[in-house]
Amino acid sequence: MQLNELYLRCFRNFEEQTLTFDPGVNLIVGQNAQGKTNLLEAVAYLGSGRSFRAMKNSELIRFGSEFGEIEGKVHSQERSQDLRWLLFSGCRPRQIFRNGARKKSASDIAGVLPTVLFCPEDLMILKAGGAQRRRFADNALCQLRPNYDAALMEYNRILDQKSRILKDHFDHPAVLEILPEYNARLCQVGALLISYRARFFQALGIEAAKFHDSFTGGKEEFRLEYQTVSNISDPFAPVSQLTDGLNEHLNRHYRAELETGQCLTGPHKDDFEITLSGINLKSFGSQGQTRTAAISLKLAQRELMKREWGEEPVLLLDDVLSELDAGRQDFVLNKIVSGQVFITCCEPGRFTKLGKTMEIQNGQLI
Repeated sequence: MQLNELYLRCFRNFEEQTLTFDPGVNLIVGQNAQGKTNLLEAVAYLGSGRSFRAMKNSELIRFGSEFGEIEGKVHSQERSQDLRWLLFSGCRPRQIFRNGARKKSASDIAGVLPTVLFCPEDLMILKAGGAQRRRFADNALCQLRPNYDAALMEYNRILDQKSRILKDHFDHPAVLEILPEYNARLCQVGALLISYRARFFQALGIEAAKFHDSFTGGKEEFRLEYQTVSNISDPFAPVSQLTDGLNEHLNRHYRAELETGQCLTGPHKDDFEITLSGINLKSFGSQGQTRTAAISLKLAQRELMKREWGEEPVLLLDDVLSELDAGRQDFVLNKIVSGQVFITCCEPGRFTKLGKTMEIQNGQLI
């Protein structure tokens, strides 16, 4: 699959711009704060409806504009397709179109333009807090499994409502009457998340271990372990059993949640741990080991998506090669043997042999 043409209007610092791309490697150069990452963000959003930087769609719209537009011409699933997003600055919901027909949600375009992003922040994702690792997993799963995206949105909606109840009950005790209903629903949807995540992390760990083994010459044993609610010993159990486990754990923390006014347990606390030959990477891994493991995870994610869709997902490398030494640069580039790739870089002459080069300056193609 590949993106042939991209049209942006009032997106980030792009006022209006049409860009055409090579089916192989596209090198995007320019100084800092000119719009290189904004361009990758637009490509990622086009295929998923999710931003890897912004929490709200209104943040994607050019300052002073009432709406933004992203449209792309894609060759995917053995045919030409057109994707278009309209984003609005107020409370008006966004609109999505596939081949001219309006769609209800991002799940209606799943598999048309899946992308894998690798940015400098990802190099240290294994050293950061659990929230960043959950976001990495959620972004990957939302593309692989559209039903997971719907379940995640539902879980977060219920979690927000429960949080408000726990905060308000100090002044308005009567709101606690509806808390059991929210807890029950939270456990049901949370069990779905755990089921999806367990299978994703199992497959991701197997593929990442292969890349890591190739990267290190088999010197270290890569192992990924999914960590969820403590009383769930088998995350691969039936969803009904996972629901019961979540409900039991929630009941144990009921009094503590009332006292603190916070949601203390659930898959919103999930995490994963990586060990290298039995040594915890987060606590004891070197910077080089951390980067190697992070690269292996991203390449594994791309492999899983290729297996799911039957086509190579678009790879987005946001200034990440400059953060790697020459050996790791060569390893990453050697693994890009097929598919479309976008690479941002501040130095125009750094990768001159790679495909098409385009320069971005102040939101415009030079």
